[in-house]
Amino acid sequence: MATDTYYTIDQQPEPAIFKDRKSKFIGYAIPVSSVDAVKPEIEKLKKSHHSARHWCYGYRIGVEKSVERANDDGEPSNSAGQPILNQIKAKNLTNVLVVVVRYFGGVKLGVGGLMNAYKTAAQMVLDQAEIVAKIRTKTLKIGFEYQDMDKVMRLIKEHDLEIVSQNLQEKGEIVVAVRLDDFETVKKQFAYIHTLRVESSA
Repeated sequence: MATDTYYTIDQQPEPAIFKDRKSKFIGYAIPVSSVDAVKPEIEKLKKSHHSARHWCYGYRIGVEKSVERANDDGEPSNSAGQPILNQIKAKNLTNVLVVVVRYFGGVKLGVGGLMNAYKTAAQMVLDQAEIVAKIRTKTLKIGFEYQDMDKVMRLIKEHDLEIVSQNLQEKGEIVVAVRLDDFETVKKQFAYIHTLRVESSA
């Protein structure tokens, strides 16, 4: 199983609506790449739903040591944010913010009812999202003399590497993106050609 693959969403799907005893829960799934991007997205929803009662959310950001947060926004502890976050985790997603906006219908749902409503609204909107797989890569810089260009190009083609940049003057230099799982193997194959200068990014 690939360890350099992660799953996220690139586009915001249509919001999902769940109703229970006159309360309305509207789920939003928003792609975010940093914690700093979270607050502006929530502020936007607060403006567009200014008469709502709660804007509860959960998010997970990062592809290695993920940052996770759940916020109940005034609902009973762990009745809203955590059920939302659990749906993100159930789909193994990252770089995603899910906000569920609640319009109170006058009837209290109890903690169990709230947990079910927030979980369902989050699940419904994530079910509508197009989930994409992303590959984590690292760059490798290869410097070579002109006579070694064919060998370099053969290895690039063999491993189906993406060329990030190239400078083919009298001394050539190519930067390629290599998926993390294959990185050490590919680097060794280039380094095996002793006339090449091989450097990896930090």
